[in-house]
Amino acid sequence: MSVISTIEQLEAIYGFPNDASTVKVSDHVTPLYRVLIEKSPFVSLATSGPEGLDCSPRGDLPGFVRIHDAKTLMMPDRRGNNRCDSLRNIVRDPRVGLLFLIPGSGSTLRVNGRAYVTAEPELLASFKMEGKAPRTVIVMNVEEIYFQCARAIVRSDLWNPDKRIDPAILPTPGQILAEMSEHTVGGEKYDREWPERARQTMW
Repeated sequence: MSVISTIEQLEAIYGFPNDASTVKVSDHVTPLYRVLIEKSPFVSLATSGPEGLDCSPRGDLPGFVRIHDAKTLMMPDRRGNNRCDSLRNIVRDPRVGLLFLIPGSGSTLRVNGRAYVTAEPELLASFKMEGKAPRTVIVMNVEEIYFQCARAIVRSDLWNPDKRIDPAILPTPGQILAEMSEHTVGGEKYDREWPERARQTMW
């Protein structure tokens, strides 16, 4: 197999980006990029640490990533599985990347920068939902922000309701846990109780 191992080899295949690929890049949140962030209910958070890379889904009400100012984004760390993979990485390596999705839109938004984790009480309180504050907030300094063209969304037909997969044909979390744990964790009881458990512990 031929392995591409130099930038020159890549450039020989792909050439160079055109103006539309470069002029869109900013080092701060512009007014139009603000709209995309405020309308997004979902973002993937990429981090790096000594153990390797991690990409974590983050979802909340639209605009849950707060624009503190043109260079600063804030994101509450809502309840999850307590693995803290992303947070562990940020504490040791501040480099982060965000990919925002907006249901129904082909455009995605990419943000790269550096972040830190804070448990400052007043900031936590400002992110309360149903009276519950997050345990920490991720604060990100924006170094690079730009929209991604819609080809990936168009190719995947991501928002087409007719292309949704029937959950009944997919393995459930309970089944996966049972298989991985030799049936000491998970199973039908886990799947049956999860919707109510999630409802009670959403925030």
